[in-house]
Amino acid sequence: MLLAIDTATQILSIALHDGDALIAETTMHAGRQHSALLAPVIKGTMAQTGFGSKDLTTLAVSVGPGSYTGVRIGVALAKGMAAPFNLPLVPVTALETVVASQARHHDDLPLVATVSAGRERVIWAEYRREDDAWVERRAPQISNWEEILAYFECPIRVSGEVSSTGLATIQLAQEDGAVIELAPAAERLRRAGFLADIAWRRLRAGGANAFPAERVAPVYLKSP
Repeated sequence: MLLAIDTATQILSIALHDGDALIAETTMHAGRQHSALLAPVIKGTMAQTGFGSKDLTTLAVSVGPGSYTGVRIGVALAKGMAAPFNLPLVPVTALETVVASQARHHDDLPLVATVSAGRERVIWAEYRREDDAWVERRAPQISNWEEILAYFECPIRVSGEVSSTGLATIQLAQEDGAVIELAPAAERLRRAGFLADIAWRRLRAGGANAFPAERVAPVYLKSP
């Protein structure tokens, strides 16, 4: 059983995945309450599904980028759970999780994946679909919504965290003629179930020994 943990931003999401099926998932907007909520949410979700820590064989964690505090809380707890039993810990970035949720019928549009960086700053990267996989075409960086939309002259699809300011900025750009497709709210939500899917693929490709917990480190971005 794999436990996936994501606290990279104000979203808190955990999932239990046995390699074939998503057994349980809990996702919420936790604000800045990760340190108080994360352990009880994990314990409660596992208890409700009849699993305990002894059933875990692997962990996966969002290593960011995102909130410094949020990323640190998730990574620290995951490493603390993995270390006593020498369990593998698979690192996955927050943007990879956003991209994993995107439906295939949007393959023809560049995808702008976003994660909140706080204070109306946005961590984003551009992806294109190539050979049945999403490929990063522009590396993650920190901008604001005006800068992001000004960069693109072609139609785009936006998914991930979009603040009220972001929604207003996108709407104004659309009214001015920009072709911007905004993913539905449910599809924009960053969920640990997708993080777990990525982790299982990496485990099968590389083996458990390729993911020692002590090597997992947070990924942070700084504003230019």
